Amino acid sequence: MKIGILGGTFDPIHKGHLAIALHALKNASLAKVLFVPTRQTPLKERPDILQVEHRLHMVELALEGGSDFALSRIEIERTGPSYTVETLQTLKEQLGVKAQLFFLMGWDSFMELPDWKEPEKLIQLCKLIIFNRPNRLKQELEHLDKVIPGLSTRVIMVDISPIEISSTNIRARVAQGLSIHGLVPEAVEKYIKENQLYQKRSI
Repeated sequence: MKIGILGGTFDPIHKGHLAIALHALKNASLAKVLFVPTRQTPLKERPDILQVEHRLHMVELALEGGSDFALSRIEIERTGPSYTVETLQTLKEQLGVKAQLFFLMGWDSFMELPDWKEPEKLIQLCKLIIFNRPNRLKQELEHLDKVIPGLSTRVIMVDISPIEISSTNIRARVAQGLSIHGLVPEAVEKYIKENQLYQKRSI
């Protein structure tokens, strides 16, 4: 069974995240995509990140009613920084040997892979689905292959139209009193309004 993994702070989850997951589901013939909210991201620390309970609940609301997407609390339930290699190892143990893992990444995150914890082990635990294929793909892959041997054989490139939605922009719009209708699922929009999230915090 092919299982996609989409990690992130999801602060908040938005329609871009869902579009990426749906695109991977169809183009890589995945059986399911697991959304894995992080408790603490090692490479991108933000002191003002929203409380995990709010972020978790917004993901639950966004995925409600769907059978192809599911929420994993694996990183939320673990203390300390969220290292992807550890998450993948645990998922392998939980899902069994028949599960094939596919980790979804944007190009920017992919280029940072050498800085991740144990990238050589990471690519043995999963294949990487990379979005937004750049013109310099071959050159960049050759460079990364020298740093992480065998990486190019573990990569699946998926072309997708640029998604002009970001959590940063959504937080900024809320702080400025602007509408976020259409950027996030309606249930998430309602939750943000009811709980007055992102209104008095830096972005």
